[in-house]
Amino acid sequence: MQREPFGSLPDGRGVERYVLRSGDLEVAVLTYGAVLQSVRAPDAQGAVADVALGYDDLAGYLGDSTYVGAVVGRFANRIAGGRFVLDDAEHVLPQNHGTSCLHGGPEGFHTRLWSGREVPGGVELTLTSPDGDMGFPGALTATVRYVLDDEGLTLTYGATTDRATVVNLTNHAYWNLAGGGSIEDHVLELPAERFVAVDDRLIPTELSPVTGTPLDFRSPTRVGDRLREATAQLRYAQGYDHAWVLDGEGLRRAARVTDPVSGRVLEVLTDQPSVQFYSGNFLDGSVVGRGGRAYRQGDGLCLETQHLPDSPNRPDFPSTTLRPGQTYATRTTFRFGTTGRPALEPASG
Repeated sequence: MQREPFGSLPDGRGVERYVLRSGDLEVAVLTYGAVLQSVRAPDAQGAVADVALGYDDLAGYLGDSTYVGAVVGRFANRIAGGRFVLDDAEHVLPQNHGTSCLHGGPEGFHTRLWSGREVPGGVELTLTSPDGDMGFPGALTATVRYVLDDEGLTLTYGATTDRATVVNLTNHAYWNLAGGGSIEDHVLELPAERFVAVDDRLIPTELSPVTGTPLDFRSPTRVGDRLREATAQLRYAQGYDHAWVLDGEGLRRAARVTDPVSGRVLEVLTDQPSVQFYSGNFLDGSVVGRGGRAYRQGDGLCLETQHLPDSPNRPDFPSTTLRPGQTYATRTTFRFGTTGRPALEPASG
């Protein structure tokens, strides 16, 4: 464990960076936005590269509009109309993505300074969100614990409230297992029979079978193979930006990604009901990332383990309501490895 300063906010509060190491893996976490700032992992030949998009300094994160590496909340993904009703009371939220509230609003948890403390194998970050914060009811205390060990990088989320509210936390890391270039040659597997179909506002309409659609990743499939198919779902999202519904309960595989050139492999395990696969469609080169590189469409992909979008307005979806006396608790593990021998060149197509 290494703890070091990472700049100061405009109001003078200092941001800290925690560096975790286990074997040949190195992970860095910031107290600003509970950001996963860096993940350095070896390829099949032992060469180490950063496989998570990020910024070299705090200014990059303060100017970011794409949630790079951040923990988003109080409610990840979209809430339609920026409103929901809980216990017969309507709560109005900011509309920061069309008419929807996205990732907790413009001043969500990704913009907050969390407090950090060392724990065995990692760091625990804590944030207190007051009653009425971004329109959400209840004073909420949220925690996220990053632990790096032989099992991989595990994120454990927790929250308690003094008033009924809704909670849906996730990490918005952008992965690129090649350490650069496009993720279209990455090979993705999502063991899900259904996905959440959306309208042109990316609001859920129904749960649909993946069979016969470009959203069928039950067998390992190159990300770019069907990315530009002329289907309504891909047009609405300008690519992939959908929730895949995970069967079963408890910690189970949500996704597996392989880069055929480097041989790096990422497995995602979670106890959440879904994983949101986002192919980096809205990266437009307007922000400059690590090493002075402008992040453009397809430079990274996200695998956000979470509850289904717009759940507060959908009683047919698993509940995201948290009440006083209850504890929100969920866990996601990212496991890193290699195929043992990389391909000589990217897959064609």
